[in-house]
Amino acid sequence: MAKCTVVGSGPSGVHFALTALHNGHTVEMIDVGKEAPDAVNPEDTFLELKQNLDDPAAYFLGDNNQGVLLPGQQEEFYGMPPSKSYALDPVQQHHISTDGFDPMFSFARGGLAQMWTGGCYPFNNAELGAYPFDYSDIESCYSRIAERIGINGENDDLSGLVPFHDHIQPPLNLDRHSALLLSRYEKKRDLFQKKMGCYLGRARQAVLSQDKGQRKACQYLGRCLWGCPAEAIYTPTTTLKECLQHPNFTYRSGVFLTHFEYDDQGKVHQAIVESVNDGSVTKIAIDRLILAAGTLGTSKIVLESVYRKTGEVIKLPGLMDNRQILVPFLNLRMIGRPYQPDSYQYNQLAMELENDIEEETVHCLITTLKTAMIHPVIEKFPLDLKTSLFLFRNIHAALGVINLNFHDTRRATSYLTLEPGQGNKQSSLVMKYTPPDGESDRIETTLKRVKKILWKLGCMVPPGMVYTRPMGASVHYAGTLPMSEKKAPWTVTSDCQSHDFGNVYIADGASYPFLPAKNITFTLMANALRVAEAMSE
Repeated sequence: MAKCTVVGSGPSGVHFALTALHNGHTVEMIDVGKEAPDAVNPEDTFLELKQNLDDPAAYFLGDNNQGVLLPGQQEEFYGMPPSKSYALDPVQQHHISTDGFDPMFSFARGGLAQMWTGGCYPFNNAELGAYPFDYSDIESCYSRIAERIGINGENDDLSGLVPFHDHIQPPLNLDRHSALLLSRYEKKRDLFQKKMGCYLGRARQAVLSQDKGQRKACQYLGRCLWGCPAEAIYTPTTTLKECLQHPNFTYRSGVFLTHFEYDDQGKVHQAIVESVNDGSVTKIAIDRLILAAGTLGTSKIVLESVYRKTGEVIKLPGLMDNRQILVPFLNLRMIGRPYQPDSYQYNQLAMELENDIEEETVHCLITTLKTAMIHPVIEKFPLDLKTSLFLFRNIHAALGVINLNFHDTRRATSYLTLEPGQGNKQSSLVMKYTPPDGESDRIETTLKRVKKILWKLGCMVPPGMVYTRPMGASVHYAGTLPMSEKKAPWTVTSDCQSHDFGNVYIADGASYPFLPAKNITFTLMANALRVAEAMSE
């Protein structure tokens, strides 16, 4: 069996690696691999942490209050907890230039998925219409990933648009607010489905509702935002730990792969890596190179490699990301009730809004506000601080946020390219994103529809609080090295083998020819498993 050199320890990389190991391959993983801090007081609940820590403010807000979202500086409703800030720490080898795109990069062990909220929503046949395979070809991969990582959910009204596969654990306990919303929907199911094209049900989450191996089921500690101390929420480091136990696996951390070298026939023979600490350079011999550094990282490696070989600066069109709209709402029936800190904190409900074009369904995640930081919400109130605090205490349990996700398509006007460095300076990755035609009208129409649905659920949207997130905020990047059944430059086969470099595989979202509105991490893992299996045949 050939040695597989995997670049990146995110969801794609670790599941490709584990599958390849199971199939008898030797695997070497190249990664920067910044490590997470240890969990503090792992058995404490959210409220117990506030009581037991010597300096709870430093833990929740940071030593320099960096976790605070200041008025006018940040529109998000959730800040980055200091305990997860390591995941966005930069490295000196990385340079970017952006236009219309505000991306996030992670050089953490486990990648950006160390910060994810666990949403697992398989693509259906309509959403896979542009792909060279259909749902039946990847269904078993979804099921195998579910068995590996632990996913909870329910076969409910969402299943017509979100396929229900094997190895799904029972759903988590619903918080009171989410239970009230679901009950309201169920009482008027025909109205929502037939007249409003709305399907609501239990979220699918990579969170254990039952023990799995050494990992324990969700303990409802209320600490999800700061990182689950019990590891009930899956992160890629869980699978990396499993890989590290395998005798044929080598993990090379603290290094940044700048580019690869290839011959005139397009065969890669070595990869060039730099130490993130001292800049020393090492060359690694390559049999098969699997790029799983995330769409932006993988594309940068390809762009840089071509430039180093030929002096040509190429352009990779088709950059995609999901536009996201945050819609805060107030459930009138929950006003005055106490909020519920002892519950799963991320979204427990999901909603699909049908579209005339089937693959353009709008995907919605419904989060009821529990132990999240309150200052981003309070500062939106048109009141003084004292009055805002009084009001918030009485409506805390009634607050929620719907995150609307829209699909995206490949366009020549959205692309990645390279700005070569001068002298010894590293090249910069250039990102250009242009929204699709008619986006504003589509958002406006959808918002009107969502507000009507919320009203029927007994909720209202406070004026002036809807927030359109910048492109790049969803971190669902895709599309720059797409799958294509026809051989074409800067594309890959249906099994994600490069058409340009015969021993290179693209295992991450760069290979997506279309981006549905759904969370993509689950499909990243399933497709990486599929690619590893195809490579081994």
